Amino acid sequence: MNIILQFLLLTLGFVMLVKGSDWFVDGAAGIAAKFHIPQIIIGLTIVAMGTSAPEAAVSITAAMGGSADITVGNIVGSNILNVLIILGLASAIVPIAVGTSTQKIDAPFMIAISAIFLALGWDGTITRLDGFVLLAFFASYIGYMIWEALHSDEEGDEIKDMPVWKMLLSTVIGLALVVWGADVAVGAATELATIFGMSERFIGLTVVALGTSLPELFTSVTAARKGNADIAIGNIVGSNIFNILFVVGLSAMIVPV
Repeated sequence: MNIILQFLLLTLGFVMLVKGSDWFVDGAAGIAAKFHIPQIIIGLTIVAMGTSAPEAAVSITAAMGGSADITVGNIVGSNILNVLIILGLASAIVPIAVGTSTQKIDAPFMIAISAIFLALGWDGTITRLDGFVLLAFFASYIGYMIWEALHSDEEGDEIKDMPVWKMLLSTVIGLALVVWGADVAVGAATELATIFGMSERFIGLTVVALGTSLPELFTSVTAARKGNADIAIGNIVGSNIFNILFVVGLSAMIVPV
């Protein structure tokens, strides 16, 4: 009976993820068009931070609970999945054009901070000072994003003729469904794996790692399917940047990782 319940919960989680990502992308793309904000910026900031909520919750909670080693594994694993699986799936559905800004600024920045992350952790510990450095980079990057949005002359096309409050509501409810759906799906999948006798290590490396990346997966694939390629690529690059600079940075400020 428990197996049937967990399968039902797993199905419910995926339904929430699909519907939530649909509303989330529609709302975010609508806001970008309404205020003439380039979709890539929305993808790099609001969408990326929103879909990284599960990684942030898991890593920061782990750090506060004294299990700081989980933080790095979760972030590194999620970032690898973002590039190899999520970007791979999204681009398999529809070719994703990579804009000049992403080529010259965002992607190189993501690679640079990955190298900085490696350098800071080369001695085996991300200290509070290292965490402060990462958060300082994060604040600078967000400042750059705001500056670019204010100085952008890109004209957005209206996605849907709906008031701003409906777009905001669609974005918030969609994000809530995505994060909640991921939680339900991961919980059910973990329970099923336990029932079938799989080890905790295997569950952690597969179910949990993939589970915390489900929001990015569904949001990027949905964005690609709807033709919002900039949101899809921005979500991946932005999530990786957010994971390293904010999640690891904040976790290290709480306790050395």
